Amino acid sequence: MRYLRKMPEEQNTFTDNIEPGGDKEPLVTSGNQEILLPDVLPDVLPGGDEDVLVAEGDERVGEHLTFRVGTNLKFHRLDKYLCGRFSQFSRSRLQKLIKQQGVNVNGIPAKPSRKLQPNDEIDLILPPREVRELIPEDIPLDIIYEDDDIIVINKQANLIVHPARGYKSGTLVNGLVYYANTLSNVGEDFRPGIVHRLDKNTTGAIIVAKTDTAHWRVARQFADRTTKKTYLAVVHGTCELHADCINVPIGVNPRVREKNIVRQDGKNAVTYYEVLEEFRGFALLQLRLETGRTHQIRVHLKYIKHPIVADDMYGGKLVYPWQLQDKEPETCEPVMARVALHAWKLGIIHPTTNQPMEFEAPPPQDMLNLIECLRKYRKKP
Repeated sequence: MRYLRKMPEEQNTFTDNIEPGGDKEPLVTSGNQEILLPDVLPDVLPGGDEDVLVAEGDERVGEHLTFRVGTNLKFHRLDKYLCGRFSQFSRSRLQKLIKQQGVNVNGIPAKPSRKLQPNDEIDLILPPREVRELIPEDIPLDIIYEDDDIIVINKQANLIVHPARGYKSGTLVNGLVYYANTLSNVGEDFRPGIVHRLDKNTTGAIIVAKTDTAHWRVARQFADRTTKKTYLAVVHGTCELHADCINVPIGVNPRVREKNIVRQDGKNAVTYYEVLEEFRGFALLQLRLETGRTHQIRVHLKYIKHPIVADDMYGGKLVYPWQLQDKEPETCEPVMARVALHAWKLGIIHPTTNQPMEFEAPPPQDMLNLIECLRKYRKKP
């Protein structure tokens, strides 16, 4: 099986190739923050449930970077310039990225031979390292749509998207390499085909790239925020407004790094919600993401004091049948034992046909059961 293999280690440093006496390190933007490009990048960077993938290791792999060319150029050709700046990648790998329109110069897709000038603006999505080892596993996949370029899956609960620390098997990726004849090979270690991700217990639509070209073209849409992402969530309480926009920045919780919080020095985060149904003490919301920060919906709903049912990390509580029926407490299983959040719809421009497409993932049975119980026992008069 082609994915069960080991690849040589690549260089881990990330260096700037500006000649002595030249410009200082140019300004780089990542998302909505500006940073100076250091000789070696920090070890851990925030990722996202719906973000284009960011490395958990020693590179900003998969991240969208923007920077300006300095005045003292060692290499004028775009491909040679990028090889100098990103020496951990081969020239052929960077040329491939450029040819797949993964690199823009002054906002326009460029050719490898493009001659650069001082102050040209370059933006790109860094290509991750190649897969080193993956074990195919026969894991059931609920496939909504598939063609030669992409697969859209309705991800089940209790399924991690890709192998990570402590999870080397039993992931969506292990199931994909068993199922698919081809997957894009530009995904990070142990992440072939993966363009974005969902939390372990968040169900719903997730897109997988089968070719490198499809991967970068879809990844570009996520980076440019042109995808359309709609979620369903059952929350505690009834919202004061029928619809609203939650526009507050999100950053890492300094005390618990696995959690995010609303903080003024965080990244811009925008969530739109609309109430679909109201019940006594609960509500079914439709949510649309303009940005895709880690745990964005969960953090924003906690912020407006309507946490998601069963989301214990962000203030949600388990709900039991006796509670909904206003009965005395008894020993029983909760109506829903995981976060009541579902990625319902996903809209993209097809990477080959350039036609708009929208995929809908039916909610899973546990969420349907919760909604039905609310309609039965908590219907408003």
